[in-house]
Amino acid sequence: MFSQSLTHFFAMNQEVLWITTLLLDLTGTVLMYRMFGKVGLQVAIATAIILANLQGPKLTSIFGFETTIGVIFYSSIFLATDILSENYGRAEANKAVRMGFAVSLIVLLMLSLSMMYLPTQRQFAIDIHNAFSTILNFTPRFVLGSLFAYIVSQSFDVWAFHQIKKYTGEKWLWLRNNGSTMLSQIIDTTIFSLVVWWGTVDLATALKLGAAKFGFKMVIALIDTGFLYWAKGMFRKHEVPVVQAS
Repeated sequence: MFSQSLTHFFAMNQEVLWITTLLLDLTGTVLMYRMFGKVGLQVAIATAIILANLQGPKLTSIFGFETTIGVIFYSSIFLATDILSENYGRAEANKAVRMGFAVSLIVLLMLSLSMMYLPTQRQFAIDIHNAFSTILNFTPRFVLGSLFAYIVSQSFDVWAFHQIKKYTGEKWLWLRNNGSTMLSQIIDTTIFSLVVWWGTVDLATALKLGAAKFGFKMVIALIDTGFLYWAKGMFRKHEVPVVQAS
């Protein structure tokens, strides 16, 4: 898909690739909102959780720390739910969280069923089947652990966002964005590390992976604040705010 020169550049500059992927992912979330409104955010959440689950088992080293690729896609979910919380209210944010959960279950079921189909005797068909089998053999545990972490942490994120907003009103958007996200990321990382990594790797490695993952999530939470203000500006310019019950 990409040119050989670009592929080589990113292979030699993994940190640049990480930052580029993150900015594209966050920008894509805001653009989905710009083009399709709250429905775009719901789709962005569903897309992000699928990508995060499929990329979860893939480990890489960024800035000297071992982490998963899925952390980028998963963290953008918090941006989408915070935009929904800020612009549409708690009910819409919780609805999007439930939709993401339902989509993940459907994808897990359909992918699991697809692996029951045997490939033809053509070598490329066998190679593709084996490649999918390698990925999907990891997916169920990663998805189930991720789903549990997702539903708990995202529900807490929406609740915490509105608890902070109850005291700050329309002021200090950065505080409720970062405060709710950072607290919920502690919950998410703890659950994911214990459910998914512990047993796959030893406890010390699981904790090390969890700590690195949490660190990257905190950096992403700080970066996505600017994107949240961008989305807030779009709402004020193009839509009429609707007051919803918390």
